Amino acid sequence: MKKLGAFTPPQLLLIVFILSITAGTLLLKLPLSYNGELSWLDAFFTSVSAMTVTGLAVVDTGTVFTLFGQTIIMLLIQLGGIGIMTFAVLFFLLLGKKIGLKERLIIQQSLNQNSAGGIIRLAIHLSIFAFIVEGFAVVILSTVWVPELGLAEGIFFSVFHAVSAFNNAGFGLKMDSLMGYAGDPIINIVISGLFVLGGIGFTVILDVWRSSSIRKWSLHTKVMILGTLIINVISMLYLFINEFENPLTLGGLPLDEKLWTSYFQAVSPRTAGFNTIDIAGLDDSSILYIILLMFIGAGSTSTGGGIKVTTFIIILLATISFFRRKAEINIFNREIRQELVFKSLAIAMSSVLLVVFALLILTHSEHHITFIELLFETVSAFGTVGLSMGITGGLSEVGKVVLIVVMFVGKIGPLTLAFSLAKPDHSKIKYPKSDVLAG
Repeated sequence: MKKLGAFTPPQLLLIVFILSITAGTLLLKLPLSYNGELSWLDAFFTSVSAMTVTGLAVVDTGTVFTLFGQTIIMLLIQLGGIGIMTFAVLFFLLLGKKIGLKERLIIQQSLNQNSAGGIIRLAIHLSIFAFIVEGFAVVILSTVWVPELGLAEGIFFSVFHAVSAFNNAGFGLKMDSLMGYAGDPIINIVISGLFVLGGIGFTVILDVWRSSSIRKWSLHTKVMILGTLIINVISMLYLFINEFENPLTLGGLPLDEKLWTSYFQAVSPRTAGFNTIDIAGLDDSSILYIILLMFIGAGSTSTGGGIKVTTFIIILLATISFFRRKAEINIFNREIRQELVFKSLAIAMSSVLLVVFALLILTHSEHHITFIELLFETVSAFGTVGLSMGITGGLSEVGKVVLIVVMFVGKIGPLTLAFSLAKPDHSKIKYPKSDVLAG
């Protein structure tokens, strides 16, 4: 049996994640966690969905789970979103323990950083920022939910949704998510503000906070902010125009609610998972567009999933450079390293293969569900989004297991999983170069 020190950082991260999901499953299966009946598979699915901050639910969170069960789900979301290793850092510091190089490398892996330098400081700042933002959001959300639900329930509702939104989980305590608040400015602004902040990436937030001017921002920050703004604006306009007369979505709403709903539903697929309209009622072209948004996902070092915005932009820039017959990839007067291009292509390709392989199984096991619904659900699971066309609860046991795997890999990352399982190649053999016809 391997000693703990014999495992690589990706392997240790994988082990900690699996153990946390297992503990969550056991806690959710306790009699005081749920009402009525809850199968082991459904408890496991819920634990994975919460730890991977996905938000897909096979049972209604607000009615099936008790207050204790909902609290367990909320804690799993917080652990999965901000990061288990981040909480471990705080725990060790409170105990006065020193954090060694091995632990720093694991934290580096969990936060998707290129260097272990300053990683402890980043983890501390990340935690403080998360708790401050969530606390501030709870106060504002309480102005809506306390008058509606009463003091105790209103505060719990506010805390649960603040944690779920900031960590881009998408778990809600109402069966229709936030459809009842489509025109409520407070809910729209606060919830979307939380998942945009959580999804843009903590390194970006720290960079903006520390820099006195835009010129001093890192290249990653500039690319991430510009990419996010462009995608969000285009998405809002597309959904507003495409769904304007759709009676199942925006058609019956007044103009101000159409604008609020278009905005919210444009930013939500970036791994948040909340919805203020019926997703199943969307036009096919809108569904396809949202699938693309879910696949792209949020930012690196964020609580969100997907291949990440920067990965998508790097591949896009590489494609443009190829068509322009340029050897270099430049943006903001900086050249992108070739290693990042290869990494981005590897992430995108492995993600596509994961989705396709999962779909191949689902199309055999779920004959009662249409292909577009299965595609939407699979990409939602991969991007840890949580949006659904209403089919999650009707999946077979095979279908649930497939989505569990997809959610897990989507959160951990295909490359992290590959690095944790593969043995390093120390071979120094080199072969002569040759060409293969492509295209």
